[in-house]
Amino acid sequence: MDDIDQQILAALRRDGRATHSDIADHLKLSRATVRTRIERMIARGDIAGFTVLSRADVTRAPVRGLMMIGIEGRGADRITARLLGLPAVQAVHSTNGKWDLMAEIGTQTLEELDEVIAHIRRFDGVLISETNLLLSTRKPAKRL
Repeated sequence: MDDIDQQILAALRRDGRATHSDIADHLKLSRATVRTRIERMIARGDIAGFTVLSRADVTRAPVRGLMMIGIEGRGADRITARLLGLPAVQAVHSTNGKWDLMAEIGTQTLEELDEVIAHIRRFDGVLISETNLLLSTRKPAKRL
């Protein structure tokens, strides 16, 4: 991906509903160039998909946290599968550094979050964890 592709991706991240024309105007490109580059990024897998975040997605789990997990040995696949089986776990990411996995957790209450965290900490192979609450989420302003 070159600089123009990166700029197109940044515009789409700011506003996933921006038209090709809006992006083209902002980047001083032709609409056909923007369309072709987006199609090429999709074909290459640089753009893996598009999604919608609804009000229900946000309010369904108003208490959210990121749980960093350190794993004993080679149990990452097994623990990932267990994590993904929990309704409160919205996503699991592998990572580098001190932590092996990061789980995005969402619940209705702090008490429920505490129960989920305690449950995960009892998984065989989980050595250590640290959880941070997400207090607010900010996105860049919708500007092109």
